[in-house]
Amino acid sequence: MVREGNEPHVVLPCKKATHPCPCGYFGDLKRECRCGTLQVQRYRQRISGPLLDRIDLHIEVPAVEYRDIASTRAEEASDVIRERVRRARDQQRTRFRSDKKINCNARMGPRQIQQHCKLSSESQELIRIAMTQLNLSARAYDRNLKVSRTIADLESSNEISSEHVSETIQYRTFDRTLWV
Repeated sequence: MVREGNEPHVVLPCKKATHPCPCGYFGDLKRECRCGTLQVQRYRQRISGPLLDRIDLHIEVPAVEYRDIASTRAEEASDVIRERVRRARDQQRTRFRSDKKINCNARMGPRQIQQHCKLSSESQELIRIAMTQLNLSARAYDRNLKVSRTIADLESSNEISSEHVSETIQYRTFDRTLWV
């Protein structure tokens, strides 16, 4: 997680983050944003739609609450997460073993997407609605399919379920709701 102080951030590629507005408090539940609507809009338009389309995951990282920092609640251990990721990567290497140029879902081209990212009618409807309501591009559609395939791999699932597609859409809506 990338953060400075207690300000909410938008995580961009290469572990970079940007504030949601010039003052950094737009959307913060505890602090009031000092920026005007036009100022926020101009600030957000600095990141173009085509650039956002090239980023797979867009997530908001809110300020961490004291109770969360001080919590003694057991979280999922890093070695458990690491093993799940290792299994998913192994599954991807096996999937693409006959293709020397592709070793993971992110590198799939249109032919591989069509072959390995088949969706049920329910999943197709979810992605159709997202494409229409969020005005997503063809590039964003392909990215959604690749990320859905990866989420399914992390769950050791051969099929991409509507839950995988829904989760992926959540990772892609941030660019359309805040940055456009």
